[in-house]
Amino acid sequence: MEPGYELNHRYRIIRPLGEGGMANVYLAHDLVLDRDVSVKLLRLDLRDDPNTQRRFHREALAATQLNDPHIVGVYDVGEDHGMQYMVMQYVKGMDLKAYIKQHYPLPLPQVVNIMEQVLAAVEAAHAQGIIHRDLKPQNILIDDQQNIKITDFGIATASSGNSLTQTNTLLGSVHYLSPEQARGSIATKRSDIYSLGIILYELLVGKVPFEGETAVSIALKHFRDRVPSVRQANPAIPQSLENVVYRATAKDPAQRYGSAEEMAKDLKTVLTPERANEAPLVLEDPGDEETKVLDYRQIKEAAAKTKQEPEAKEAPEQQETAPEQPPVPKKKRRRGLWVSLLTIVLAGLLGSGWYFNREVTVPDLTGMTTAQATKTLAKKHLRLGNITRETSSSVAKNRIVAVDGASKARYGREVNVILSNGMKKWTMDDLVGNDYQGTAESLRAKGFTVRIKKEYSSSVSAGQIIRQSVSSGTVVHPAQDVITLTVSAGKQTYKIPNFKNEDITDVQDYASKHGLQLTVTQQESTTVAANKVISQTPKAGSRLAKGDTLTVVIASSGTQLKTTSIQIDIPFDGNGGKTENRVQVYIEDAYHNLTMEYQDITINQETTINVPFTLRNGQTGAYKVIRNGKTIMSATNITG
Repeated sequence: MEPGYELNHRYRIIRPLGEGGMANVYLAHDLVLDRDVSVKLLRLDLRDDPNTQRRFHREALAATQLNDPHIVGVYDVGEDHGMQYMVMQYVKGMDLKAYIKQHYPLPLPQVVNIMEQVLAAVEAAHAQGIIHRDLKPQNILIDDQQNIKITDFGIATASSGNSLTQTNTLLGSVHYLSPEQARGSIATKRSDIYSLGIILYELLVGKVPFEGETAVSIALKHFRDRVPSVRQANPAIPQSLENVVYRATAKDPAQRYGSAEEMAKDLKTVLTPERANEAPLVLEDPGDEETKVLDYRQIKEAAAKTKQEPEAKEAPEQQETAPEQPPVPKKKRRRGLWVSLLTIVLAGLLGSGWYFNREVTVPDLTGMTTAQATKTLAKKHLRLGNITRETSSSVAKNRIVAVDGASKARYGREVNVILSNGMKKWTMDDLVGNDYQGTAESLRAKGFTVRIKKEYSSSVSAGQIIRQSVSSGTVVHPAQDVITLTVSAGKQTYKIPNFKNEDITDVQDYASKHGLQLTVTQQESTTVAANKVISQTPKAGSRLAKGDTLTVVIASSGTQLKTTSIQIDIPFDGNGGKTENRVQVYIEDAYHNLTMEYQDITINQETTINVPFTLRNGQTGAYKVIRNGKTIMSATNITG
């Protein structure tokens, strides 16, 4: 979907926000209600798949039933030229996964606050009988004010039915999947509670509790292994907070919180002094018996006690019927003992020889750094061996292309790898409008050297890319070329001086120099000279950006002045693929003339501006608008 395309002549696509397995998400502008929205567009390769269509419609249905400040609202669902789309509330921020990555470690009060918002949203969904089934940080959005909103009800289901259960299919992300879902059972509200417990663990530790080479191995850990202690990762975490993690992630659903509200109530007091000395939570697990370590001293004492007991304690019937056995000579007993011991030793040696000489499957190291590969191999009792290098068209520089050798190696042996020298060449994408942080990380992973140049902008949000040194479509060499990204530093602001008792012409000069809109009113004064400033808004020391309004009250000169405002609608010129227009506005009134630039702005769509004119009795005002160097409109009959 290209920027500028209009869905049903209403939603103008601005830029992509993300891609998913079922749909792609774009930032768009609602031309009717004049607001930014998110548009989820079903992928073209899936639009004829009935299962995907049902899931897409199910998400829309589930979300439209929910009205909660912590759930992304759905505004509209429609179809345009066979493309099914869903229009949702636009949340300016990032998903919780990226937020944890950027801000870990998070303060504990913030962790609690985030979870309370998430729990409130989940409780609202559960109250409507809707189970999310795919709760994970990637489906939780957080804005600049740390407000939380849950999205993606694509595999949500009504708790009253089981028609959405799929045999031999696991729905949901495996790192956050409850044990019962991993077994293929029907998801319940307590399945969402388990996922919330894993999310809380990740907020506290910065990573998920279970990792594995395959989805199946991770799922096995979910219904077999207990979630690791968060206090081992960070001893500053109170036991009361760890207990919440343990209870939410109990293997038995009956031992978890009964509702999201119950979990939120418990979480609310975890940082209070009253729970500072709380004991660790112990959950019953009757299905798993531990391997017991026997005490050698106890074994020895038991053996001695048995030896002292008289042999006559056997049953009388056995004494009468059993023939008397001749005693075994001590030498034979000793010989038998030595034979047994020798057999055990030989078996141990043979077993250890097999163990330390067995073949181990070499894990998949593709895409890893050498440090990551070393750790991964160590878990398999293998070591990193010789490293050779080659260029790669798909693997980033200094990351492993492949294992140089067989798929199996003997215990403790070295594994040779091939390391990427980076891509030979790559076609540059259009990066304008993208977030700098994620874009720079992606480029560096491909082997590029990335440099940043910051520039103030009144039209581009801070952190977004304004320009790129290499044009899109250009073939570049990641190992050689340097990419400079010009990034918005947001609007440039100016500290407003104190204009009191200053002449109005000085204020006009300051406003013109810094691109401020100046509004002037008159007031009679016995203490301030004519045309001098009596007061100002905002007050001295405040900061204004280009295009903001500075208002001053000046002492009357005896000449009556009137201020009137008019609206000027400036059309956008998109010819030739333009994405921006530079617009300069000149006005003539009591304080300005048409040779003085009043306003200089950049627009990316049709824009309306308000322009105040201060006029004397009988005076008329004028203006002209220049777009991309050409005068497109003017007027000379502005009256008060």
